[in-house]
Amino acid sequence: RYFLVGSNPAETKYRVLKIDRTEPKDLVVIDDKHVYTQQEVRELLGRLDLGNRTKIGQKGSSGLSRAVSAFGVVGFVRFLEGYYIVLITKRRKMADIGGHAIYKIEDTNMIYIPNDSVRVTHPDEARYLRIFQNVDLSSNFYFSYSYDLSHSLQYNLTVLRMPLETLKTETTQTRQESFDIFEDEGLSTQGGSGVFGICSKPYEKYVWNGKLLEAVKNTVHRDWLLYIIHGFCGQSKLLIYGRPIYVTLIARRSSKFAGTRFLKRGANCEGDVANEVETEQILYDASVMSFSAGSYSSYVQVRGSVPLYWSQDISTMMPKPPITLDQADPFAHVAALHFDQMLQRFGSPIIILNLVKEREKRKHERILSEELVAAVTYLNQFLPPEHAIIYIPWDMAKYTKSKLCNVLDRLNVIAESVVKKTGFFVNRPDSYCSILRPDEKWNELGGCVVSTGRLQTGVLRTNCVDCLDRTNTAQFMVGKCALAYQLYSLGLIDKPNLQFDTDAVRLFEELYEDHGDTLSLQYGGSQLVHRVKTYRKIAPWTQHSKDIMQTLSRYYSNAFSDADRQDSINLFLGVFKPTEGKPHLWELPTDFYLHHKNTLSLSQTRRSYTYWWTTGVLKHLPLPFDEVTCAENRRKLTVKKFHKYEEEIDIHNEFFRPYELSSFDETFCLAMTNSTRDFMPKNVGIDPSPFTVRKPDETGKSVLGNKSNREETVLQRKTAASAPPPPSEEAVSSSSEDDSGTDKEDEGPVSQRSTPVKVTDTGDNTKITENVVQSTKDVYGVNLSDVPSEDDLTIYTRFVQLGQSQHKQDKSSQQFCSKHHLDKVINLIPISSFSQDNIYEVQPPRADRKSIEIFHAHIQAGRGNMQPLGKDDFLMYREYIRNRYM
Repeated sequence: RYFLVGSNPAETKYRVLKIDRTEPKDLVVIDDKHVYTQQEVRELLGRLDLGNRTKIGQKGSSGLSRAVSAFGVVGFVRFLEGYYIVLITKRRKMADIGGHAIYKIEDTNMIYIPNDSVRVTHPDEARYLRIFQNVDLSSNFYFSYSYDLSHSLQYNLTVLRMPLETLKTETTQTRQESFDIFEDEGLSTQGGSGVFGICSKPYEKYVWNGKLLEAVKNTVHRDWLLYIIHGFCGQSKLLIYGRPIYVTLIARRSSKFAGTRFLKRGANCEGDVANEVETEQILYDASVMSFSAGSYSSYVQVRGSVPLYWSQDISTMMPKPPITLDQADPFAHVAALHFDQMLQRFGSPIIILNLVKEREKRKHERILSEELVAAVTYLNQFLPPEHAIIYIPWDMAKYTKSKLCNVLDRLNVIAESVVKKTGFFVNRPDSYCSILRPDEKWNELGGCVVSTGRLQTGVLRTNCVDCLDRTNTAQFMVGKCALAYQLYSLGLIDKPNLQFDTDAVRLFEELYEDHGDTLSLQYGGSQLVHRVKTYRKIAPWTQHSKDIMQTLSRYYSNAFSDADRQDSINLFLGVFKPTEGKPHLWELPTDFYLHHKNTLSLSQTRRSYTYWWTTGVLKHLPLPFDEVTCAENRRKLTVKKFHKYEEEIDIHNEFFRPYELSSFDETFCLAMTNSTRDFMPKNVGIDPSPFTVRKPDETGKSVLGNKSNREETVLQRKTAASAPPPPSEEAVSSSSEDDSGTDKEDEGPVSQRSTPVKVTDTGDNTKITENVVQSTKDVYGVNLSDVPSEDDLTIYTRFVQLGQSQHKQDKSSQQFCSKHHLDKVINLIPISSFSQDNIYEVQPPRADRKSIEIFHAHIQAGRGNMQPLGKDDFLMYREYIRNRYM
């Protein structure tokens, strides 16, 4: 037998799985459903070791040996012989969301389960094993123990905030159905000791090891099931005057109709499209970790192939094989299935941004556009007008070639209109400053406003032919626009605008470039050919040679290695299952029949051509059906009840891990990309705001260089709570040598929010300070009733003089002042609890008797003299011991 011993991070609770090795072809996994303590597990393993030794009492030979240490089980797989277990042996932390760590798989291990004595060999087993291992699990597969990566942050936080009454009604049903240890302990639903928690089923479309876990899903405890996603995950730290804001990008690649570039095009019969990726950008203030107390925001967008039956024949060995429509679909059956899925997950409106070429000498990409317009027009006939699918065609290639048009400016206009329609998710209500100083763009924002914040309703779906280069740039521009709104909603900037060449946008652009490169390698076999810099027309000449190399790399990959990769994906995802007596995977002429199930058997139920959506979806629009409270969705949830002292719900221990010896060099947040360290120029006296426009050649790696003899530096002091929008490119203060405070008075928003201070290096100590006086209405949004009184001004003037002179005034002048002026003017009444309180000395307040007694008891306890315990102390201690050890 194999014994799989799993523990929680603190190693205080353990579970044990027994895997039988005597079955040659079946998988027998026994979960004893008991939670062990560390002592109990040691005793259990000690007894097993003793009982399995060859001779009783012999110390030399071990009856139990450790085979492998791992971080999780990916799943179990069988080809033609027995089962293998796939284990994660190395991991790396990639991101952190609200104290929940997201890991990337670095290495895996496959162990054959049956004993050699019962093994039935098959000649083709080794070839299947090699094909399966061709899916490199160490490249861009991610998992988390405590955060559901298959769902969006909006779904996770909306479900978490479901009312307690709903949970209590569900708990009674759940306790009968499941064997969860916490429910078996019979914690009473009354009283304050219980804490409810919700566990939801993962969204199967984005889970890549669903088939591998199918064999044990119903027999083992759910804590053993670790769901992995494929795609991209990156996180960077944006420092706003020292305030850490984490910008996270998570891309989930669909496991349905998955494959490589020319072999997977269009959609299958179930409405799943090729190269479908859901990209989510999450922004949160890292100074507060918990989901309930912190500020979190997210925005989701999707890319995917055009949802039609189409393909490209690669046997011709052409760089651009001709596009052919494989089946006529006059009633848009496939598109209907696809958009029905999207309405369920995202709500309305669904916005299609189609970047395919419109004008061509030879009709190529336009075939797809014409067919997609017809499908959307047909489907929109039956939807209510307010929930209709919005179609935006925009020939990006044509605009790129034009010298008159700026591609990104036009994309920015589209992005603004899209974000206004869909809105975004934020888990806190609008800040008071937004009500005081309302922004025009903010008031026009769509989405759904609820008491706890805002919800994103609807989604942008971007596509070109490959959904790689053009799509990534368009998604970056929409993401940049959404990022500005997210920063504004968290109170970090004073207008929802972000400009290029600021540290914040450079950091975000680098994240999106990595995201685009990773997704392009997975689907197309090479990195991005055209990047954001290419479309901004500021890419260096050396970039063109790199583009040519990427094009050749993509062509080589598509021609020679894509077929093998497709076979591996089909085997890994369980699309093809090896069976004795049937053709092998490498003998199939095509995998068309594997992905299109209607070719093998006709479905008994036919969908309506007019009512093409799932029942109940329209009733809840614009909200997504998956997030509303209804009986169908409740069935996907499991309610757990924890004790309030339970380690599993202790965020502090989970995140900081005080029981581990941690090294600063290995701490994730120090290794993360940092806007101040990696993007802010290192010049002396530079404006530290990440929203200030820099020169294009200025990066975090640039040094002061020849400008070290600069005599004056303009410093801009800005409030950390609302950093102003950056000035225009002509008014960059950080790098021009002869800027001064006076030149900036007419610059609008910059001079309104900042006080430039000019510091000179001449011998005297004089400092020239220029204050730009504004009305309080402009700054705070309210008018003061009248100017301060003369007495108040006199007191304030005295206070300023006192601060400037400090101890330098001689005693005689002080006496003179006190006789003539201070008696009449200054009659200050202390407003604090300190009886004597000024800038020189403080007299502490008197402590009351009870406080003194508590303090004395604390001192005595330190010396070993303990006070007698009361009844409440005994009860609390007994409760603690029962929860901890019994």
